[in-house]
Amino acid sequence: MERRSISTGLAYEDMVGYSRALVVGDWVFVSGTTGRDRITNEIPEGIAEQTHNTFKTIIWALEEAGSSMAEVVRGRIAVTHRSYEAELLPVLGHYLRPVKPALTIYVAELLDPRLKIEIDVTALRGSAGR
Repeated sequence: MERRSISTGLAYEDMVGYSRALVVGDWVFVSGTTGRDRITNEIPEGIAEQTHNTFKTIIWALEEAGSSMAEVVRGRIAVTHRSYEAELLPVLGHYLRPVKPALTIYVAELLDPRLKIEIDVTALRGSAGR
């Protein structure tokens, strides 16, 4: 069975010892991904911008794994404050409404106080359109 790690190349992944995504057979597990831009390492201020950055990284990782958002079957979203709900939900809907994965959203503190959201997803390759 295939087992392949995908990395953004950021030092944090190497320091902690994890993969941005892990492919095991047809399953793709994308680690908790924050609003930090994976290219510039910058963190925008707003929750909407951070959420778009988060999904850009997730989409990149899924594509590297030979998958896509259309194959996402599960997601977990940690947001640092419930007051972000009104601004956050439309952005989430933009990415998730076409897929309708099983989903959990909860409020939690993140290690870096500048970060407002963290999302992890699981995809099953070959499941789109079924």
